[in-house]
This record gives sequence, structure tokens and C-alpha cells, in this order.
Amino acid sequence: MNAQNTRLGIWLMIATTFIFAVQDGISRHLAGEYNVLMVVMIRYWFFAAFVMTIASRKAGGLRAAAATSQPVMQAFRSLLLVTEICVMILGFTLLGLVESHAVFACYPLLIAALSGPVLGEKVGWRRWVAIGVGFVGVIIILEPGFGVFKPEAIVPLIAALMFALYGLLTRYVARRDTAATSFFWTGTVGSVAMTAVGMWFWEPMIASDWVWMGALCITGAAGHWTLIKCYEVAEASAVQPFAYLQLLFASTIGILAFSETIRLNVALGGALIVGAGLFTLWRQRRAG
Repeated sequence: MNAQNTRLGIWLMIATTFIFAVQDGISRHLAGEYNVLMVVMIRYWFFAAFVMTIASRKAGGLRAAAATSQPVMQAFRSLLLVTEICVMILGFTLLGLVESHAVFACYPLLIAALSGPVLGEKVGWRRWVAIGVGFVGVIIILEPGFGVFKPEAIVPLIAALMFALYGLLTRYVARRDTAATSFFWTGTVGSVAMTAVGMWFWEPMIASDWVWMGALCITGAAGHWTLIKCYEVAEASAVQPFAYLQLLFASTIGILAFSETIRLNVALGGALIVGAGLFTLWRQRRAG
């Protein structure tokens, strides 16, 4: 992989994290006004249309994109992602963007920890130490020993666990399916599942919030597109460290748009999690 491609990949990853942070800010606003399930359902309608449009333009069309020898696993990982999105947006409304993202940043460490039992990969002692340090960071953020422990702080941790499992299952299905097939299943199955659930929670939306809803749909599609392009031009191990910028971007939006504050324990815990995650990625790259 030449330097030019890696550099382009890094810029695409930075763009992706910024787009997803903006999307999270819009999600927080809409979920504060309307039911989370309805918001995610409308977002997924657009996502499914986007996925199907891309698939129909490729050789073999929709039939080729849908073809898989592991439909149960593809459906399960798609349902896992859409559930994780609902849980994470709920976290934004309960905790705000800063604290939710600080806890959620531990998902690469969860991927490293679970890659052994799920994918049969070897995890060395240095990575286990890094995983342990990262979880000390999570505990510092959650501060269970100081005063009243907030049970809602568990919400982004559950989302991180679900997203880590989704990431591992995506790697698992990639052994036999193309990225285009996984992308197609993610959008279509997620959309069907969210419609079945979200239609019962429909609420009328004011005109200005339909503008925000449109922005949410566009950022969702744009973020997925830049992420796909990113992985097309650069190796995942080279660009993955820059995914942590989403914590910085989302925290900035939380402070500027929602008047959130960064408490010392959140800053300290977040720094530990990111540091441990970057070390884990560095070890993975060396091992690779």
C-alpha cells in the first residue's frame, strides 16, 4: 500500500469520524424530542434505499449483493447493529455525547478481548494488559465508588459490547462474503426490523425537525460511503487509530451545541481508554 493511498485513507477516516460525530449530535437532538425507535426507523429507510441503489449499480445487481451462504449470521449481525444504534442514541439522551462517547471508546478493546473466543485469534499478554488499563479507564468514568452510581452509565457500555460483537461477526462473515454483501444485509435487514418495531411509535414531527431528519439520513449515508472508500484505499490497521477522533469531535459538539461539560474523571478515563486502544492497535499492526 503506497504512502499516497495511506494518506488518503487517513483523511477519509478523519472525515468519517467527523460525519458520524455530527450524526450523533443530530440523533441526540431528535431523540430528545421524539421516540428513539421512530428516529432510527426513518434513518434506516434512507440507509436501505442508499444500500440498494449502490447494489443495483454493481455487476449482478441486487441478487448478487444479497447472495450469501451464511444468511443467519448476516441477519444476526445486522440486527445487532440496529439494536446497538438504538441503545447508543438512548445513551446520548441520558448521559450526553461527552460521557457516552468516552465510555463507548472502549469498543476496540472489547474487540481485542473477544477476538480469541469469537474468531480464534491469539491475544498476547501485552494486549491483555492494555485491555485491563482501558477498563480501569471505564471504571474511572463510571466512578462506581463515589456517591450514587448512575445506572444509565451502563447504557453506552452495553452499546460498546454490542458494537464490538458486530465488528467481530463482520470479520467472521467476511471470510466468505464480500463487503458489498455485508453492507446490503446491514441496510435491508436493519430497515425491515426497525419498521416492524418503530411503526408503533410514530409521532408527528414539526417542519424544522424534518430538516434535521433529512440531515441525519444524509450524514448516515455519507459516513458509510467515506468509510467504505477509506478501507478501499488503505489498510485498516493504518487508519484505525484515527477513529478515536470521533470522541474528540462528538465531545466538541456536546460542549458547543448542548452545553455539556467534561468532568475530570471523564477526561482521565477517556485518555486511559484511548491510550490503551492505540497501544492495542500498534501491537496488532506489529503482529500483522
